Amino acid sequence: MEKGALLLRLGVFLGFVALIYFVQRFWFVNAWHRIQGISRPALRHTLQGVWWMALLVLLAGFLDPFLGHILPRRGLGSWVIAISRLWLVASLFAFLAYQLVGFFGWTSGLAAKLMSSRPEPVNSGRRDFFRYAAYLAGAVPLLGATYGFAAGRFRYQVRNIDVPIGNLPKPLDGMKIVQLSDIHIGDFMPREEVQRAVAMANDLGADLAVVTGDFISNEYDPLEDCIQELSKLQAPLGIWGCNGNHEIYAGAEAAAQHLFQKHGMRLLRQENAELALDGAKFNLIGVDYQRDHMTSGPKGPMLQGLDPLIRRDLPNILLSHNPNSFRRAAEMGVELSLAGHTHGGQVKFEIVDHSISPARLITDFVAGLYHLPMGNGSSGNGARSFLYVNRGLGTFGMPVRLGVPPEITLLTLRAG
Repeated sequence: MEKGALLLRLGVFLGFVALIYFVQRFWFVNAWHRIQGISRPALRHTLQGVWWMALLVLLAGFLDPFLGHILPRRGLGSWVIAISRLWLVASLFAFLAYQLVGFFGWTSGLAAKLMSSRPEPVNSGRRDFFRYAAYLAGAVPLLGATYGFAAGRFRYQVRNIDVPIGNLPKPLDGMKIVQLSDIHIGDFMPREEVQRAVAMANDLGADLAVVTGDFISNEYDPLEDCIQELSKLQAPLGIWGCNGNHEIYAGAEAAAQHLFQKHGMRLLRQENAELALDGAKFNLIGVDYQRDHMTSGPKGPMLQGLDPLIRRDLPNILLSHNPNSFRRAAEMGVELSLAGHTHGGQVKFEIVDHSISPARLITDFVAGLYHLPMGNGSSGNGARSFLYVNRGLGTFGMPVRLGVPPEITLLTLRAG
């Protein structure tokens, strides 16, 4: 069984590499032929140099993981990796769009021939139409990726969400929680942008501020700069947070906790705190990243050991970076879970009223508000548990947002 799975993974990997080779060969060979056709020697030699430089950047970014991450993770190295990944994805969709239009052009020509009783000369108008349409279709993904990098990733959007909570104490009806998530401070999320997001969050006048993990992407990112900016959040009930998976990767879970404390905040790690607003209390719980689909580390049921932290006499709010912990939280009687992790997929396409997002590969809870029966409905009273998945501020993998703007969330609790 393990051998079969290994062979399957190897086959998928080799197929993936073959697809990348085929697509890149198409673009680079065509570009080279067009450059060769330029009559002005100076321009031709300059573009040939650009061609070689682009090829080297692509190879360096693609081969970096297989060569033990030889490129530095800050500065020029991070830009090389980001640009190569951006091109690989955008060029794939551009290739598919180009070929699809070309296929329609070929089929329309074939249909015209079959429907005609006698041979007809080549219809140059139709041929030119489909050629230019193919160029336009191929340009759309490239232009979209450029927009998502240059502008889309910093168009912060405030989302106002009402959450109906059963048996919510009257003083908590209308309590406001501002949530930030997935900051990923670094080369593609400068400190000034974190500062701007915090200022926007403060304008919302929340009672409680929470940050649900992924302050950084790797160990080279300025963790303290991020946490120092987050400490400027303003909320009467304080600033609270939990770790994300990138704090694990960077070995920074304990450091994040220390820095939270240093700057007057609190990072909850398998801990809870009893808070009160206008005399009404609620229970705030925070956990480190809950592993599920990861290839290494402990496996098993999520939220292990959480039972003693859940209050049966108070409403419970859980900070858990991974939204996949929601089902278990609902079973255990947590009224509201707040998560991030998915970035909403960073890129989303709408096709015939259906959203296509890469985040659906890892979770059913991509972005927004979800609910499940409390305790799997065993209580029989119709109580519901809610989850809100924040789309995050930063990016990872590709510094692009397209159709998924970075988010600042204001959640208002309502008596359900």
